[in-house]
Amino acid sequence: MNEAPKGSRLHIALFGRRNAGKSSLINALTNQDIALVSPVPGTTTDPVYKAMEILPIGPVMMIDTAGIDDEGELGVKRVEKSLHVLAKADLVLLVIDVVQGITNEEKSLLQTFRSKKIPAIVVANKSDLHNLTEKERQAWEQDLGGTFVTVSAINKQGIEQLKQVIIKEAPTDWEGLPVIGDLVTGGDTVVLVVPIDLAAPKGRLILPQVQTIRDLLDHDAFCIVVKERELRAALDNLKVPPKLIVTDSQEFLKVAADTPQGVELTSFSILFARHKGDLNSLVAGARRIDELKIGDRILIAEGCTHHRQADDIGHVKIPRWLRQIVGGELEFDWVAGGDFPSDLSSYQLIVHCGACMLNRREMLSRLALAHEQNIPIVNYGVLIAHVNGILSKALSPFPLAQLIYEEGME
Repeated sequence: MNEAPKGSRLHIALFGRRNAGKSSLINALTNQDIALVSPVPGTTTDPVYKAMEILPIGPVMMIDTAGIDDEGELGVKRVEKSLHVLAKADLVLLVIDVVQGITNEEKSLLQTFRSKKIPAIVVANKSDLHNLTEKERQAWEQDLGGTFVTVSAINKQGIEQLKQVIIKEAPTDWEGLPVIGDLVTGGDTVVLVVPIDLAAPKGRLILPQVQTIRDLLDHDAFCIVVKERELRAALDNLKVPPKLIVTDSQEFLKVAADTPQGVELTSFSILFARHKGDLNSLVAGARRIDELKIGDRILIAEGCTHHRQADDIGHVKIPRWLRQIVGGELEFDWVAGGDFPSDLSSYQLIVHCGACMLNRREMLSRLALAHEQNIPIVNYGVLIAHVNGILSKALSPFPLAQLIYEEGME
């Protein structure tokens, strides 16, 4: 994998009225003709995602949205889709045409950004058509508050200044905790158990495994990668026991049986529960699995779309395990990719994937939505470890999460 994954990029969303110059600004920032530019209002309809590098910022995901003043029945739907982007936006650029000036629509949007605690930069575009006077600048600052930059996307004036402001205003915690690096010190050995089965992509490893390996290398740890059948032999060959064993969740039972006393065990999915979201919240949700009753409704959410195997984890195995726990039938709904319902009130449990293809902001937004509606939520790895009766052991690297789980089970 030569490019930064989508979920590991800073997500920058552009909002503004039609023809404010959002698409032109993307082209100016990237120095490429990537976004379609037209004088016809409403050229951008659905949100458009562009993975790119903006030097010196690095890998980002730019999101171009429809104009917030779009009209008609379709226009209203386009605006709704644009606002859904806020669930994954780490930073927002509010683009305003300096000729047309500030309207209540921009002021309302800024209030929305601030209520969601999303950093926002106001970009006063089209300075080639009108240069703001000092008096006008002061009025804009008073009207809008916060940070704003004057640019001309067409002439690329002010673009370098805007890049510097983006660097300054981007949240420092947007990436979250390391995948695994803070759990090890230089020289520690970590064994990764990676099954090669029907679900494994031919000729490569899946994204969570790759990112875990890279994080270990970045933190000067030794990394040994084995299949589940080779774990015991690999451990016998080590002069010193490993600091940690990380396994694919579906091999939890076998790997737990082969893990020596005193060696910590966890899974890739549990690592990503912490890296992309809030492990403590997902562990608290596991306590509610045993309270499920026949006929309860469960939402299974996956952050990407993929080809399903015959024994697919989300569509076959997890439903089977949950039916076995309750001793009868349950109702299941599935969503994938960017789809996630805003009304969760009909569900008794949400089961989420490891979120390797989502950015942290979007996963935290989904967790917050579930908590607001008091719906328990777990992820695949947490659920699988709980179902197999080894979640407490799998949380050994995370004492607070382990305590939350154990106290809830008393």
